[in-house]
Amino acid sequence: MKKAFLAISLLLATPIVIAGGQGLHDAACMQCHATLMGGDANAIYTRNTRRVKDLNHLNGQVKGCALAAGVAWLPEEHQQVVDYLAKTFYRF
Repeated sequence: MKKAFLAISLLLATPIVIAGGQGLHDAACMQCHATLMGGDANAIYTRNTRRVKDLNHLNGQVKGCALAAGVAWLPEEHQQVVDYLAKTFYRF
């Protein structure tokens, strides 16, 4: 019973975590990405020459971008942003 409850709780929480990651991402990243990509901030994730190829690299890229943007995310917030990007743009 406990395992079923935990599984259901995790499934229901996933959209909330992704939404939280999107909000953090949009507030901290979109302006810089729009500048870099000529106005289309999301093009940084969909371009043919994108740098990120796996989840480990995505973690490092988010960490580097947060540092460059002067963002002090908690580890949970960092993970929310990584989860949002992985599910929305990278599909891994």
